[in-house]
Amino acid sequence: MPDAVAVVTGASRGIGRRLCGDLARAGYDVVCTARSSEASRGRLPGTIEAAAEEVRAAGRRAMPVVLDVRDEAGVAALAERVFSEWGRCDLVVNNAALAPPKPALEDSTKRWRLGLEVNVNGPFYFVYYFASRMKPGDGRIVNISSFASQAPGFGRAGYTTTKAALEAMTRSLAHDLRGKVAVNCIRLEVPVWTEGFAATLPPDVDLPFEDAVIMSDAVLWFARQPITVTGEVLTIAELRARGAVRPFTAARRSP
Repeated sequence: MPDAVAVVTGASRGIGRRLCGDLARAGYDVVCTARSSEASRGRLPGTIEAAAEEVRAAGRRAMPVVLDVRDEAGVAALAERVFSEWGRCDLVVNNAALAPPKPALEDSTKRWRLGLEVNVNGPFYFVYYFASRMKPGDGRIVNISSFASQAPGFGRAGYTTTKAALEAMTRSLAHDLRGKVAVNCIRLEVPVWTEGFAATLPPDVDLPFEDAVIMSDAVLWFARQPITVTGEVLTIAELRARGAVRPFTAARRSP
């Protein structure tokens, strides 16, 4: 698809940053959005400018944009800018997420609301403002969920609740947009190394981390499917069974 355009949220590090580079290598110009930038760095490494450099190194255009997905007006403005400056958007990857570190009843209600705003409202805003502008039949939305959506024993009710809601929203909006924009979801159930995930783990945990490239495989597979493939919520194992994702690939950890 010539001059295809993708938008990736949570693009400054981890899965989002890897997606930006891999989508560029697959032929997409990429809008890299996140809160962390050279002017306002987060506590973890990574910026949207660094993600944008990976896109440009692959020979594609990059648009780094500082954005908090909770900012509805900001998402609307981004959609206006992307379609005004680049004329199209073919793929939106709702990757940004918040995983509160404490059990919900031991945490603040403020953090509960924050999880809802980031994990549910943010993806909805991107579908709301981008899908209506996508060329019917060409648009793809891919949401990133987690095994936690089906695991109350994970111990983080806020994350389980919001990821389950994201999956329900995927199916519902896929129905509403059928024939126009495909809306699908990846339920990540294997440990993928990212700076954020690693920061939440005790130092003695030694998991068989996979490389974030498997998420690029999954996203690109969904992006290339017919418009009739919509409303799917699939795990990495299920995608591997379909030949969409490469076999186990050990993590290449970022410095």
